[in-house]
Amino acid sequence: MRNPRSARPARRPRSGSSAGRDAGGAPVGSVWLFGTHAVAAALANPARVFQRLLVTEAEHPVFAAAQEAGANLRIEPEQAPRAKLDDLLGPEAVHQGVAALVKQLPNLSLEEALERPGPVLVLDQVTDPRNIGAILRSAAAFGAACLVVQDRNAPEETAVLAKAASGALETVPMVREVNLSRAIEALQKGGCWTVGLDAGGGLLNGPSFEGRRVALVLGAEGKGLRRLTRESCDEVAGLYMPGDMESLNVSVAAAVGLYELARVRMPSTYQPAATKKPT
Repeated sequence: MRNPRSARPARRPRSGSSAGRDAGGAPVGSVWLFGTHAVAAALANPARVFQRLLVTEAEHPVFAAAQEAGANLRIEPEQAPRAKLDDLLGPEAVHQGVAALVKQLPNLSLEEALERPGPVLVLDQVTDPRNIGAILRSAAAFGAACLVVQDRNAPEETAVLAKAASGALETVPMVREVNLSRAIEALQKGGCWTVGLDAGGGLLNGPSFEGRRVALVLGAEGKGLRRLTRESCDEVAGLYMPGDMESLNVSVAAAVGLYELARVRMPSTYQPAATKKPT
C-alpha cells in the first residue's frame, strides 16, 4: 500500500522465495497444518476433514485450546517424537509439537460468502502466503465476510498460510475467482461499494461509508493495483500516513483499512478489554 503522497513503488520481494512451498509431502487435496492455534481452530471447524493428528505429548495444549473453541475431537491422536515432526515438516516449521493432515476446505462461491455480514477484502495478485495469512487474521479480527483472490495468482491453502493466519483460515472463507474484474462487478451488483486501496485518490475515511457495505481492493506490493482492477473500482482511496515512510506491507495496509472501516460501527461506549501488565 503506497503513501498517497508518493507515487514511487515499494521494493519488490526477491524471487525464488520458499515462502510458497508447503511441508510434509501432503497428498493432492490435503495439507499439513501445524502450530497450536492453527490446529486447534481446525479441530473446532466442522467443515475440516482430519486424516492424521500428531502430537509430541499426550496432554498437548492443543486439546485444551480446541476444547475452549468448542471443538469435539474427531480423530485419535498419534503421539510422535519432536524429531519426527521436524523431519516431516522441515527445520523451519515452528510446529509447537502438533501437526495435522487435513483435507483442503471446500470452495465457497462469492454469492455464498456475501451472505455473511461484514466488509469484503479483494486481493489483486498478492502471492505471498504469509501476507495472505496475516490478512486473513486481520479479516477475522475486524469481522470481514470473506477474502476474494484470483485463482491463478494466489497460493493454495498451505501450512505456511494457515500458520500465519493463526486460526483465521477456518473462520474467514477464501473465495477463488478466475476473473477479478468480473468478481468486482459481481460485488457491486451484490451491494458492495468497491474501494481500491492505493495512491492517487482521496483518503480512506470510514465514517463516510456509513450505510454502505465496502469491499476493499488491495494490490501486490511493488506493482499495486493493476490498471483494469483500479478502473473497475467505484473509487480509489489511500491511507493517511503523515510520516516519512512511503509504503506499508499489504497485510498491514489491509489491517489499517479494516480498522478505518470499523470506526463507523464502533459504539460510543466502547471500552477496550483490560489487559494484564507485563511481568
